[in-house]
Formats: sequence, C-alpha cells, structure tokens
Amino acid sequence: MSEAVWRVLADRGFGQLTLRAVAAEMGASTGMLTHYFPAKRDLVRYAHAVAEERTLAALYRELDVTGLAALRAYLLDVLSLTPEATAMNRVWVSFWDAAIGDPELAATETARYERWRGKLRPHVVAAIEQGEIPADRDVEDIVASAAALTHGLVVQALFDPDRFPPDRQTRLIDDYLRTLTCP
Repeated sequence: MSEAVWRVLADRGFGQLTLRAVAAEMGASTGMLTHYFPAKRDLVRYAHAVAEERTLAALYRELDVTGLAALRAYLLDVLSLTPEATAMNRVWVSFWDAAIGDPELAATETARYERWRGKLRPHVVAAIEQGEIPADRDVEDIVASAAALTHGLVVQALFDPDRFPPDRQTRLIDDYLRTLTCP
C-alpha cells in the first residue's frame, strides 16, 4: 500500500491524493481502502508518514567529511538533482498546502524543518572551528539562510526546471558556500 500511496504522491501531489487514486494505483476497490482510511485525513496522515520515511532514508545518511564539505553534501541532497529527488520535492512542496491549513500537520512540518536544521548545524559549527568560516559568523543565521536558499532552489527547479537544471542548482549552492568563507 505504501508504494501505491507514494506513486500517487510523486505523480500528483498531496492535493490529488484520494482513496480513489490510491485504489486505482493498487488495482483495488475504494471500499477496501476505507477499512484502513475511514477519512481523507487518515490517508493524508499515512501519506505523510510514507513521505517522511522516504525522506529520512534519503537525506540522513552519515558522511565521512565535516565542515563545509558536509554542509554542501547535505544541501545538495535536498535539491532536485535527480528524478527521485525531484519526485520527493514535488511531494513535500505539495504537502505545504495541507500543512498550512492543519495545525497538527503544521507542527509536524515545523519539527521536520528543525530536525533538518539540526542536521546542518554541527557542520556549520565544524566549519567555524576548522577556520573555513570566520568565527564571528552566527551559526543560526548560516543554518537558516542555507535552508532558505536550498528550499528556494527546490521551488524554482520544480516550476522552472529548464532555468534551474542540476548543474545550475549545484553552482548556486557552491557560490553561496563561498560567500560564507569571506570575513
């Protein structure tokens, strides 16, 4: 069932996630799915869990590098550089609409962003300790700007992929990281 939900999410987004669409993807009846998801909200919660599981597997790998090299790797992991990453980003961007209108989903999204910033933070600290970033730079500002830039590129690449192909996204991240090394 999780594969069918994922395919609907990746192809159509949260806005088009329906029992009918998932049932069709599975070759099952809508009635069978109502046993598992009595309301649309239940299906959305399950879909969110499926997306979170895939995100955790893809984005939270361990690295053999620290500092700016690790920060770069984690930022690039988020961008739409592959078809799989583009599908993942399409899912999350489409989820924002549901999260804005639902306080419970909004809280889970806020927590997800904090976890991601928490994953970036130690690498910014390491880059400062290693002298890659000047010591007077604010760690939280760097983490926030890195997250904002990365998600801005995600949105740009989803809506205008010809203008924001993978090589340009990578170059923009590299340009940003270079600005961090300046006093």
